[in-house]
Order: sequence, then structure tokens, then C-alpha cells
Amino acid sequence: MILTRYFLKELLTSTFVITGILMLIVVSARLVVHLNDAVAGIIPPEAVYYTILYNSPGFLQLILPLGFYISILLVYGRMHSENEMTVLYATGFGPKQIFLITMAPVGVMMLLIGLLSLWLAPTAAQKLDAYYQIQQQESEFSFITPGRFNSIGRKGEKVSYAQTLSTDRKQMRNVFMADGNTVILAESGRQYVDPESGSRYLELTQGRRLTGEPGKQKVETLSFDKYSVKIAEESSVAKKARDEAASTYTLFKSKNRRDQARLHYRIGLFLLVPIIVLIAFPLSHVKPRQGRYGKMLPAIVIYMVYYTMLITARKWMEQGQTPVWMGLWWLHAIFISVGVLLMMWPSWQMKLNRRRANKKAQKVSHA
Repeated sequence: MILTRYFLKELLTSTFVITGILMLIVVSARLVVHLNDAVAGIIPPEAVYYTILYNSPGFLQLILPLGFYISILLVYGRMHSENEMTVLYATGFGPKQIFLITMAPVGVMMLLIGLLSLWLAPTAAQKLDAYYQIQQQESEFSFITPGRFNSIGRKGEKVSYAQTLSTDRKQMRNVFMADGNTVILAESGRQYVDPESGSRYLELTQGRRLTGEPGKQKVETLSFDKYSVKIAEESSVAKKARDEAASTYTLFKSKNRRDQARLHYRIGLFLLVPIIVLIAFPLSHVKPRQGRYGKMLPAIVIYMVYYTMLITARKWMEQGQTPVWMGLWWLHAIFISVGVLLMMWPSWQMKLNRRRANKKAQKVSHA
């Protein structure tokens, strides 16, 4: 019981410190990106705070397993290098007993990451998606002054003029719009958001479209009852929030391949914890002269390969390159096998050394 509390305290304290540092780095990097988007007009300035806040559970579900993985490598590596493990082995606590004790912090981490990946991160994505939907419904015409020429669109590539603007600033009357070599005249216009793509459009009614080239007298004229002009694409941040907003229960009921891939990915983050422990536990064993960082580089490489393959396997499943029934289980099986091989390797190596020693002894005796 005392050893369980000791390992629990050491591993969880180290995990939360490492996770906090990594979280600070990631949030700072994303903050710079979102501030640049706000300056470029891709997202509203006030959206930066909400984007970081609601994306934090998503960041945490990815960082926490890595923090726990590094924690095992550092804590157990330190205990090996300072001979604490040697003392424990001498008192009868072998690797198997220590591995079983490690299951206590593993259970805590599985509970936290399962809560994040299966509930909290999707819920936060739903709130962020709802926020961006409200932002999208906010009129692009809020910056338009009636009776003057104004630039609209993210890059200001279109010029518009409206004689009057409704009180809610969503309906234009007597509209003029210039887009490159095209001029559009219409009696009215209104803004709407396409639910499929999330892009923002201006729907013009009862008008004409004039298209021509500078220096040429030929002008093509098209009369229309309704005509839609794309004002802005949906931002990548809003699109990602919309993609991740579905609840785990909704994904579980869905038969759609894309939804099934997202469900397997969320479950994969939960299963990541016990699998990385299988890998980290043997890699944390270092010789006293080797130092606690002796196997850190190969361990990090294995983790990055695992997580990169998890993302790639999700894309393969979405694109139909792997069957739905296979899911991502095949990838977890591969890395479980890697962990088991690493766990068994010391005993196999010991048996192999004994056989070699016995063969040498037999050769010496025969000589």
C-alpha cells in the first residue's frame, strides 16, 4: 500500500508538471496562429479567447498521454539510475510486482483521458461550433455604410454599394457589386450561410449581371431572379469545430464511415494509455551509468510513430482504404505486440545468455 501511494504520487505529480509545460507551449503556439487569423480578418478578434478555451480539452486529450508516457520514463529511469529499483528487487519486489503497482496511476489516467476524449472534448467542440454559427450569422454588412462603396469578403476583393440597409443590417436594397470584370445590379440582397460547406453567400434578387473585358466593347448581360455570390469560405478553425462537434453517442449510432472513424479515434486515445505503459515500462530500465535519459530518444520516436499512425489509420478508414470492421484495432494490436516484445526481451536475453554460457562451459569441460 505504501509503495502504491509512492508510485501514484511520483507518477501523477510528474505527469501533471510535464503536461502543464507542454500545454503552455501548445496554447502559446495556437494563440499566435489565432491572433494572426484575427489580424487577417479570418476570425473575429473576440473569437480568439473562445477558440483557445474550447479547444483546450482537445489539446489536453492529446498531451496528457504523452505527459504520462514521459513521466514513466523519467520517474522509473531515475529510480533505476539511483538504484532505488535495485533495492526494491532485493526486497522481493520484482518487475512484475512493480508493473502491477503501476496499474493504479494507469487507471487514473485512463479515467481522465476517457472523460476528455469521449465527453469533454466533443462537448467543448459543440460549444465552439455553436459560437461560430452565431458568428457566421452575424452580418458581413455590419461594416457597410449605406450610400457608400464598401469592400466585402475576407480579402476585400469585392466592392459593393447599397442605397439602403435594413435595421438588422442583413437586407440590402438597390445593390451594386463589382467583382473583377463582373458588375452586378440587383433590387435587393441578403446574406445566408450554406449549412453543408459553412461558406457565407450573398443572395441577390431581381437583377442583371454584366461581364466584359477592359478595352473591349463586347459586354455579356444576364438577367436573373436569384443569384448567389460567395462572400467568404468557412474558416479552418470553424470547420474543425464542426467536424468534432458530434457526441460519442451520436457517432456510436451512426453507420457513416467518417463517423465510425472518428469514434474509433476517440476510443484509440483512451486505449493509448495502457499500451504506451507496456512500451514505456521496459524502456525506462536503464543502467546506473547510463542515466535516466538513456532511452528517451527511441521511446519518444516510438510514441510519435504510434500517434502519427493513429491519425493516418483514421484517414485510411475515412477514405475506405481499410474496412470499417477492422477499425483501428489492427494498429493497437501492432503496438501491443511491440510492448509485449519489449517486456519479454530481458528474460529472453537472459535465457539466451545462459545457453551461451552453458555451451561455453561444455566446450571447456570437453577440452
